[in-house]
Amino acid sequence: MPSILSVRRVSRAALLLACCTGALSSAALAQEAAPADEDSTITVTGRRISQSSEAIGEDKINNVVAVTREALLSAPSGISGLKMLEQLPGFNVQTDGALGLYEFGNSVQTRAFNLDQIGFVVDGIPTGRSDAFGGSPVFRYVDNENLGVVEASVGAADVGLPSYSSLGPVVQYNSIAPQEEMGLFVSQSFGDNNMKRTFIRASTGRVGPFKAYVSRTKLDSDLWRGPGSVDREHWEGQIHADLGGDSWARFKFVSNDFFDYDSPTITRAQYNCTATSVVGACGRDFAYIENVPNTTTGFAPTAAGVYYSNSNYTNVYNLAINVRKDKLYGGTFHLGIADGVWAESTLYYEDKNGYGVSPDSYSNSLTRYTAQAAAGLDVTAPKGVQYGRSGVGGDRYGVTTKLHWESGNNVVEGGIWAEVDKYHRTQARYNTMDGAPDGEPNLDELVYLRRDYRSKRDTLQIFLKDTLKLMDDRLVLDAGFKGLMLDYSLGGYRDFDDYYRVVGGTAVAGWGPQYNTAHYRDMFLPMAGLLFKINERSQVFASYAETMALPKGMDDIYAVTRTGTSALVPQPKAERSQNMEIGFRTNQGQLYASIAGYYTKFKNRIQSITTFQEGGGSTTETFYQNVGRVESYGVEASGTYKPAFLNGLAYANANVTYNNAKFQDDIVASVTYATSGKYIPDSAKWIVSGGVTIEPASWLVANISGKYTSKRWSTFTNTAGSSVPAYTVFSGYVDIGDGWSFGPVKSIKARFNVDNIFDKDTLSYISSSVTGDGAFRPLSPRTFQFTISGEI
Repeated sequence: MPSILSVRRVSRAALLLACCTGALSSAALAQEAAPADEDSTITVTGRRISQSSEAIGEDKINNVVAVTREALLSAPSGISGLKMLEQLPGFNVQTDGALGLYEFGNSVQTRAFNLDQIGFVVDGIPTGRSDAFGGSPVFRYVDNENLGVVEASVGAADVGLPSYSSLGPVVQYNSIAPQEEMGLFVSQSFGDNNMKRTFIRASTGRVGPFKAYVSRTKLDSDLWRGPGSVDREHWEGQIHADLGGDSWARFKFVSNDFFDYDSPTITRAQYNCTATSVVGACGRDFAYIENVPNTTTGFAPTAAGVYYSNSNYTNVYNLAINVRKDKLYGGTFHLGIADGVWAESTLYYEDKNGYGVSPDSYSNSLTRYTAQAAAGLDVTAPKGVQYGRSGVGGDRYGVTTKLHWESGNNVVEGGIWAEVDKYHRTQARYNTMDGAPDGEPNLDELVYLRRDYRSKRDTLQIFLKDTLKLMDDRLVLDAGFKGLMLDYSLGGYRDFDDYYRVVGGTAVAGWGPQYNTAHYRDMFLPMAGLLFKINERSQVFASYAETMALPKGMDDIYAVTRTGTSALVPQPKAERSQNMEIGFRTNQGQLYASIAGYYTKFKNRIQSITTFQEGGGSTTETFYQNVGRVESYGVEASGTYKPAFLNGLAYANANVTYNNAKFQDDIVASVTYATSGKYIPDSAKWIVSGGVTIEPASWLVANISGKYTSKRWSTFTNTAGSSVPAYTVFSGYVDIGDGWSFGPVKSIKARFNVDNIFDKDTLSYISSSVTGDGAFRPLSPRTFQFTISGEI
């Protein structure tokens, strides 16, 4: 995917000079510009240049950046909705694989926040939390061929956008509208790791007041690291109805059926080959293994008569899978009431279902089984390696409403969002047939239980905003607020101690199902901003906003049993932030660019802590705790430059992000961790990206781009030896065709994409820890992809 051109040894002075001159933006931000207007419209043109109003957030009071349609269609076919964001300034995106499809291998950092603290909206529908377990990650609900634009508010988003998880940033994914003419679009892709992807979209064209499309995607690929595969079947449908005047309705449907095998995180020692897997693998090739007989070295039985009793069988890939089946339904109704007055409502329903599987060793299962059997639970003795099934399910439904009223130089908007999100989590271990890791699960033979709870989130958000235009619309003042009410509950079996406890060395009945609640209210979260148009081509903007979010990981926070007591976990404080930014954007004849400086204060960050129990000797417990404040400041800049002297042959773009994000408090538990003044983990201070695109002929477009990510820490305490080195990775594409036709087939194109051109071998994804060192995922190797597409 187009990423970024940079040099490892980039001086700060050079980077700041690049910011100020505006030679910055995302490598493939692209959509052919409309005919130029001397006074107000960018005169830069090109097949891989986006409209400036989208790319730099023209007329917005905050820093808004976008990936437009042509950029999405230039990226590798099938990239995830999160990997799309790596093209944008301000986003540090790390994914597993060239397409970023592995759901547990994604991380996003922007300013002081990570993925769990960013809001996502698809066609006006909030996606809820981003947890791969029980959440609604945005990549399950979008395909790049069906997207018109991905627009990100890097700092504080508009108060009218619905989200209970956002502490400022919100990313909106807006689909294309159905086309006016009947047609069929087909795209076929092939790539490394036996990747095959077919995308088909059938459009009805206009039929009376209606127009519609339906699309299907089928992707199959092997894992790039170790045995296993990825399989994805994705359906999308949309119907648009003109209701007369300015009124319309839109109905959409998404179905995502996903199956993949896991790949493990690795330690630094395993990556550096000072430690190896059970079969001797190390480096970026460290992976799970295929099933082997117990005569293999290191796999001999450890319990008499139990063939698969060796704990090394927990390293096989057969018992590490993820299955998700999700559906989303939405209906939007836009009613034109009068000139400048309209109302809009979106109703939605999401059905979530799936499970994950992980192995458990014979010895651990035997210990748990023995205690639960003694406590009177109906369980069966283990036969070998165990099939660990974690079920996830539930549904989510809600409605958003908005009223828009223009009167002279004043615009007033107000609205309400209400949502109910229900989730059911189970966790248990079962025998497989004969205890074999590749045996079918025997769900009639339960070995032990761990969790069975239901949680619920009730959300109500209101907002009111006033926009005032003065000085012949040169000065725009924006002020508003939102109110947020959040109710959370969790009931059921939280963990082992609710099923059984060990008292005086004897297993007894557990605490039984428990019920816990949390309530959060703040009915005045203000936002204010201004926009001043220096002239028709340049603008200054500034904004301030306060936000509140439901503490991330509430299910994990409340699904914890405190050792020796049935006491419920106390309600954590809501996470809060203050976001301030000021910026400048310009739209010149050969260049468009923007630059924004920001300062963010974030308090009540939630983090899991493992510490020693009071009076418990060497016994530890894990719980979630407020670890205090984070402050972040920095600069984000982007722009595209197409020099006239090259006569349209080539143009360049780049992004520069400088982000300084640090903890402001130590973590105080039974052990105090010195985190005050330390950088937050996985946060890169510098991200520099850029690329060059050439158009030597009407049928040829080519791009090379690169991305530099500076050093990051894997621990909260920035422990010596826990940093991940800076790295630069390059990618590119070539588009051939662009308008060719053959008989009834038109717009035939062939595209070649290559990711990690120079086969950079480094650590990328970080799973952080408080101290010591983290766990990691290596950057995927060089990957090729070929796509051919056409329309009928």
